[in-house]
Amino acid sequence: MELSKLAKNLKPSATLAITAKAKEMKSQGIDVIGFGAGEPDFDTPDNIKDFAKRFIDNGFTKYTAAGGIPELKNSIIERISKDYNVNYEPKEIFVGSGAKHVLYNLFQVLINEGDEVIIPAPYWVSYPEQVRIAGGTPVIIHTLQENNFKFSSIELENAITSKTKILVLNYPSNPTGSTLNERELKQIAEIVKKHNLIVVSDEIYDKILYENNKHISFVQLDDEIKKQTILINGVSKTYSMTGWRIGYAAGDPSVISAMGNLSGQSTSNPTSISQKAAQEAFSGSQDEVGKMVEEFESRRNFICNELNKIYGIKCSIPDGAFYVFPDISSFFGKSYNGKEIKNSVDFTNFLLDEALVAVVPGVEFGSDKNIRISYATSIVDIREGVRRIKEKVDKYWS
Repeated sequence: MELSKLAKNLKPSATLAITAKAKEMKSQGIDVIGFGAGEPDFDTPDNIKDFAKRFIDNGFTKYTAAGGIPELKNSIIERISKDYNVNYEPKEIFVGSGAKHVLYNLFQVLINEGDEVIIPAPYWVSYPEQVRIAGGTPVIIHTLQENNFKFSSIELENAITSKTKILVLNYPSNPTGSTLNERELKQIAEIVKKHNLIVVSDEIYDKILYENNKHISFVQLDDEIKKQTILINGVSKTYSMTGWRIGYAAGDPSVISAMGNLSGQSTSNPTSISQKAAQEAFSGSQDEVGKMVEEFESRRNFICNELNKIYGIKCSIPDGAFYVFPDISSFFGKSYNGKEIKNSVDFTNFLLDEALVAVVPGVEFGSDKNIRISYATSIVDIREGVRRIKEKVDKYWS
């Protein structure tokens, strides 16, 4: 059978591909350390699991409204209000099967053929692909590690054309862990207002910040910005609920309604029990979140310190999330076992084949000089993984 043009041009997820390859090697008895997946290694908190079990026993296992149950929407509204003192109504909330699904639906209902979407790089791998699938054109602003992976107001202005419709923000960032402070957000907001842009603000890592950094939601800035912004968040990262697949969008009710209509003709509702679990995640005790963040910060400190001791690796210290994005470009042009390292994919293959360590090549995030390492895994694995990287780098080049 002949595939569609879309299917032929669609790129697979590099993160999932690396994780799958590492799991396949593990299934063959090979001891691979996996730094690929952006998935907390903590279990979902007990109060969330117990709440979901109760509703399984009560038979809450049928279809729900395509855009989410009222109880969950109310929990989301209350959580946003408590965290950011911003108010929404139920008609302004859409619940989907994970934040990735929510973003997919959002781009589908916003983008027309030829619309330009500004995406700062390094970016989460699916942003450009989802924009292309919707018929849009990704416009990339490349940032530098020495600037903490942040773009300037001038760079943003220079990227805007008559076709620009959307600016994508993601902070704390996947893959860099960099975040934006209030001053920087206000500078961006002025440009957004000037050009009447829509902002897709992906704040899925909003609770995972270090050193007393405080997350400022883009919708907090003022009422005008709130009207121009679609806020994206979910339960996967903060509550270690990746497999439950619940994310949400908050914003303009006409956009939210359109997203619900699209879900009604495609996926229908998110899993009923997952919605109940997410309800408890947002409304219940937040104690476990603080414990997880404390452990992530300890891991961050260790891995950054150790990576920066390795010959040829330059690793900045992230503000949040649970990734480091070290620069490995000093290895380009070097060889091992007759193989030359020309890019981040080659270095990723070197680590997997030689050190039995799985990372994700930076080219998939728009920066071929880097690799992404997730420290959402045990400190035992982190210690061993970094040791293996150092051992193999020292063997061939230091």
